Amino acid sequence: MRSHAQVVVIGGGVIGCSILYHLTKLGWSDVVLLERDELTSGSTWHAAANIHGLHDSTNISRIQHYTMNLYKQLEEETGQGCGVFQPGSLYLAQTEAREHQLRLQAAKAKYYDMNFHEVTRAEAEVLHPLVNYDGVCCIMFEPDGGNVDPSGVTQAYAAGARQNGAEIHRFTPVTATESQPDGSWIVRTDKGDIRTKWIVNAAGLWGREVAAMAGVELPLLPTEHQYFVTEAIVDIEKMDRRLPSVADRDGEYYLRQEGNGLLIGAYEKDVRFWAEDGTPSDFGHELFPDDLERIMDNVMRAMDRVPVAADAGVRRVINGPMIWSPDSNALFGPVPEKSGYFCCNGIIPGFSQSGGLGMLTAEWIVTGESHLDMFAWDMARFGSWADKKFTKARVEDQYANRFAIHFPNEERSAGRPARARPVYETQKSLGAVFGLNYGWEHPLWFAEAPGEKDTNGFTRQNWFEPVGRECRMLRDRAGIIDISNFAKYSVKGVGAEDWLNNLFANKIPKAVGRSCLTPLIGVRGGIAGDFTVTRLAEDEFLIVGSGMAERYHKRFFDAVPLPDDTVFQSRTEAMCGFNVAGPLSRDILQRLTNADLSTAAFPFMRSQHIELAGIKLIAIRVSFTGDLGWELHCKADDQEALYEALLEAGKEFNAGPVGSRALMSLRIEKGYGSWSREYSPEYWPQEVGLDRLIKTGKDFLNKDAYIALQDNAPRELLCIMEIEVAEADATGGEPIFLIDGTPVGRVSSGAYGYSVEKSLALGFIKTNQAQPGTKLEVYILGQPHQAIILAEPPFDPSGEKLRA
Repeated sequence: MRSHAQVVVIGGGVIGCSILYHLTKLGWSDVVLLERDELTSGSTWHAAANIHGLHDSTNISRIQHYTMNLYKQLEEETGQGCGVFQPGSLYLAQTEAREHQLRLQAAKAKYYDMNFHEVTRAEAEVLHPLVNYDGVCCIMFEPDGGNVDPSGVTQAYAAGARQNGAEIHRFTPVTATESQPDGSWIVRTDKGDIRTKWIVNAAGLWGREVAAMAGVELPLLPTEHQYFVTEAIVDIEKMDRRLPSVADRDGEYYLRQEGNGLLIGAYEKDVRFWAEDGTPSDFGHELFPDDLERIMDNVMRAMDRVPVAADAGVRRVINGPMIWSPDSNALFGPVPEKSGYFCCNGIIPGFSQSGGLGMLTAEWIVTGESHLDMFAWDMARFGSWADKKFTKARVEDQYANRFAIHFPNEERSAGRPARARPVYETQKSLGAVFGLNYGWEHPLWFAEAPGEKDTNGFTRQNWFEPVGRECRMLRDRAGIIDISNFAKYSVKGVGAEDWLNNLFANKIPKAVGRSCLTPLIGVRGGIAGDFTVTRLAEDEFLIVGSGMAERYHKRFFDAVPLPDDTVFQSRTEAMCGFNVAGPLSRDILQRLTNADLSTAAFPFMRSQHIELAGIKLIAIRVSFTGDLGWELHCKADDQEALYEALLEAGKEFNAGPVGSRALMSLRIEKGYGSWSREYSPEYWPQEVGLDRLIKTGKDFLNKDAYIALQDNAPRELLCIMEIEVAEADATGGEPIFLIDGTPVGRVSSGAYGYSVEKSLALGFIKTNQAQPGTKLEVYILGQPHQAIILAEPPFDPSGEKLRA
């Protein structure tokens, strides 16, 4: 066994073997995989191994299509069969909401040239004559859907990796992983030790245990999961072809042909956890006792849909473990607190995603960043607040609702509250309906009475009018927005200015009391983040950025060495804040302070230490609403008193609390971009209008990557659009076409603009079509809606109100 390697992959399931294979495809042959038992031990060997391409997330659809197309290529390359069956998949909708979901996916498939389209009932009956289509209102067909052989795929990845120079060691459990002062690792086994720059934890059911060796706690929990295979069915034996699989997610089961019988599996409501305190080290190819009664409600629905299943005997039952993250997405990416430690854990549809995950992991390790923005899967989306209690509650909800639609703006309540600010109870008494942001409860909107909850759907919901009232109140008078969930950082010391200049692309303010907006540049030259930096004193700065990306951004902050005489601290927990915005915001705040808030004394993008209602705080003249306003940042202990004072002062002006849904609408009216929507490592600064904030006359993180693309013509441009729609608004991800059907772009954010009375969207349009006045079709609810590119944001395009 090698004593040194570029990468050590821990785990010989389908994911680990795919990562090893893809590393070698990028030219890294000095790589090793260690498997505690035999390849495919754990979850891989007993997987149903269904493959499908479409997903609600565009980038996940991309990696799933990559994976589906890879298997036959892998067979040719390695000579190892993958057992690929692609008779297609039929997707059935029994509800209007499911039909909306399927039609939107079909529109995305059209945009991305993926094979997924609607078929009539008569066509579906030809494709799968054993299905009872009664009660089905929409049928989609994915010709490339199907299934693979779990062992064959895993062995093919392994064979390909070996052909390219990788080593695989079976029956070689890892006993320790030890970080070294130079950032490398020593991986210890009974067969010898390996020093490596990178560890990849792809240990599947043992992901928690492997992570713990490195001092990392992963929010993962296994459950039992059952499916069964029937005995041969005469009607299937008579077929001269393989039948497509059936995706009847409203029925909460999955069904496909297996041999001359059927394979039926379900995610039942009666969830059974397993190995809560740790996966046994000696577990391998074992299964749990059958318990079909637990999934019988789901099975009965499957038998109603495919009646021949009701008369078939059960040939084999599989009841094995799966390991889940709190949102059922992978825990993917380098651990921000550990140099050279990469996680790829908690993958549920592994055979639909194995190739894409392997490709992106290899890209990230070899080049420093994957070409797709995978923040939705980044393990940094969870922090220490995602503890065992939270994880268990969320996993139970995810498993039991595996096939439920994830609606736009949906906020599930399981495991909450995880953490809350001091004003949480006050906001609840005011009718706040809360959402979750990096573990924090924050108000989405305010109902007329406490206790009201969101309804969910693709059309406008119960919060549409209340959010409108909040928006109009702020635009006409003023509103008070809790911005405590923004990430806040303090940098102090004589080296603070130099460090910030070496990190961020804009020049850091020289004068005390000045603020600047600045991009953070990614490894490939795209937008890794956007921040407000304020100089509080000669040697002290406040940074404000995206709250949900705080752990993600740690990777970038740590990439620039901090001077010995400088201290960097996260202040997100210690500080809270409010944005008071609107034309009367100055009047409200002036009631509470002796500080002069006039434009002459307190201009736009300036800051001051002031007292407000006797509370010392930092006031910054900026507002994400695009209106006149101030951000007020105080100690967490002072939040409640500050909120009460603001609410009381606001009463005189008929101003009150405003939630984040209103903020979304207000910032879209102004055309402001948002992290993870408009700003992403996938997008170049010149495509989103942030190139004007980049100063190439100084050094900054990843400057060379930006210089390499700064003169490139934008591939797409961020545009603002008005859409003709009556019952729903764009939310993000909707494809955009020209009137003649030519695909030209996609929505990044959308909302109704209450103060301008327009349904609006921000989105990326191919540059040669991104002219004001261009007429478009935006697919909302999976149907085309007329739209037009606007020349400027409909609210205060000149910025007069913002600077008033």
